[in-house]
Amino acid sequence: MKILPIEKIAAKLKINKKYLLHYGKYAAKVDLAILEEINKRHKRPGKYILVTAITPTPLGEGKTVTTIGLSMALNRLGKLTSACIRQPSLGPVFGIKGGGAGGGASKVIPAEDINLHFTGDFHAVSIAHNLAAAFLDNAIFRGNRLNINPNAITWRRVVDVNDRSLRNIQTCLDAEEEGLAKDSGFDITAASEIMSILALSEGISDMRKRLGRIVLADKLDSGFVTTEDIRVAGSMAALLKDAIKPNLVQTIENTPCFVHTGPFGNIAHGNSSIIADRVALGFSDYVVTEAGFGADCGAENFFNIKCRASGLIPDAVVLVCSVRALKAHSGRFKINLCKALDKGLVEENLPALGEGLCNLEKQIENIKIFGVPVVVAINRFASDTDKEIKLIKNKAIEFGAVNCQVSEVWRKGSRGGTDLAKSVINACRIKSEFKFLYPLEMPIKEKIKTIASRIYGAKDVEYSGLAEEKVKVYSQRGWDNLSVCMAKTQLSLSHDPQLFGRPKDFMLPIRDIRASLGAGFIYPLCGQVQTMPGLPACPAGEGIDIDDKGNVTGLH
Repeated sequence: MKILPIEKIAAKLKINKKYLLHYGKYAAKVDLAILEEINKRHKRPGKYILVTAITPTPLGEGKTVTTIGLSMALNRLGKLTSACIRQPSLGPVFGIKGGGAGGGASKVIPAEDINLHFTGDFHAVSIAHNLAAAFLDNAIFRGNRLNINPNAITWRRVVDVNDRSLRNIQTCLDAEEEGLAKDSGFDITAASEIMSILALSEGISDMRKRLGRIVLADKLDSGFVTTEDIRVAGSMAALLKDAIKPNLVQTIENTPCFVHTGPFGNIAHGNSSIIADRVALGFSDYVVTEAGFGADCGAENFFNIKCRASGLIPDAVVLVCSVRALKAHSGRFKINLCKALDKGLVEENLPALGEGLCNLEKQIENIKIFGVPVVVAINRFASDTDKEIKLIKNKAIEFGAVNCQVSEVWRKGSRGGTDLAKSVINACRIKSEFKFLYPLEMPIKEKIKTIASRIYGAKDVEYSGLAEEKVKVYSQRGWDNLSVCMAKTQLSLSHDPQLFGRPKDFMLPIRDIRASLGAGFIYPLCGQVQTMPGLPACPAGEGIDIDDKGNVTGLH
């Protein structure tokens, strides 16, 4: 198919072109006035489908490809469908994973634009975030009338590249600012609280209120300092006035796709925006969205944080797995991004596959905890054998999935996903018994232990002295009624990326806990997880270039 002007994609959903704010021919932001029309129409929202995955390998195993391909397959079956995905962070684009717009015959276009600067939303988040940091430092420099404790600043700066050298820095080394030097650091933009706020806001007014609640530092005596206190929240909101509007593009088969916000899947909550979902649900029969990394990361946050904020209830979940990822969870193989895959991962190996299936079992169990029917999608690679596929199918049903289908959407587009789409339609007919994992009234430590034990399989949780102090302070301040967003490695159900399969009876270490009042959650840092990733030995950016005509090459 040919790429269509964005007005024609909007017309498929019966979205009036007056709501479109064009970014070239093939992308547009959607004006938030459209939400008023949706509320007036009282249309029954479409079916709401979440795509998540088993614990991924560093290669990624096709979750975004499946999300895009499934949306196209549902359209092929006559169901008016939209996809909703996150905007890729430039960190992974030039780091390990490469682009985040899908691939093969199941991708979103124009992929190069989406993977790079797109409509500038990430830059707006970075500038708004760093503006708050600059205002905070200036408030201290200009007499510190708010009694800010320079050694208790929690608001670090951000940049959207993987740069480990910026994890820990010292600021204010200029002689003019003698005595104000302090330890600080950078996080990646996708981990910014502002990114989470954009994703969880219901509109401009809600975003503005949330921005004003951001906590930047503690005071020297008692209490804390917010963006409202230093009078920067309004300027931050002004910088984000367009970034909060969802972006509309299309798949390679002209299926509408909303690409909006990009919270990191294992540091922030890992889900695209509520606003994008609301617009899509208001104009579609089915909406397919995705959650970052495995079901223990993005999906758990989707259920406990995003669904709680939006009030939207998922009708079904698709759990993506692959033969090679399940073999990797046997612990027999090590994936080196600079070398060819081990032969055991790309040749038939039923014993290794059988050992790794425990990860699929646990992730199905994790979804069923929330009461939502789950369909397993096997993202098929050319090296997979029929015996391996059959083993996964049989085990998936045994583990509690309502169905398990092979997905070949990377190679065949919508034609490779029709069986999966039919299974999803049937799963949506099953009444969802959705429930949250924990009540907000539960104390902080009990919430953390509930997630650690029921979702990860941990025996117990151990806290550093700093984390213990944070629990005490947050509880005293009344922040114990917030949701919990666990920050941990995406490569294991545990905190340790070397623990494959289904680890059991381990202790989950919490080294620190940070508060995101504007977003509405606290986030414990588990083990050695970093809020600023580093580049791998062979970064994906090494293969990216442009040709003589200015076309981007090597971006996958």
